[in-house]
Amino acid sequence: MVLLVAGAVSLRAADAKELWAKDCAKCHGEDGKGKTKMGEKVGVKDYTDAKVQAEMKDDKMAKTIKEGVKEDDKTKMKGFPDLSDDEVKSLVAYIRSLKK
Repeated sequence: MVLLVAGAVSLRAADAKELWAKDCAKCHGEDGKGKTKMGEKVGVKDYTDAKVQAEMKDDKMAKTIKEGVKEDDKTKMKGFPDLSDDEVKSLVAYIRSLKK
């Protein structure tokens, strides 16, 4: 049983890393620092910063992943409504793992 749970956690972590690389890294960077052309343009936060991480709440992060971010009728981040709740949770956990 423990091996099944450990395997599922490892699988989710691998899936989250793949989702991050496919959908998030373009703006947030592979390392989560946001030092990409697009990331700097829209002002993404440095997810490796412990202070930034402390200000973020998991439920708000999940909502942002699903719904995206709009500001003044402009889309700053597109949402990913097709992701399952498990995929969103794994992405939130992955973002948390970026903290230094």
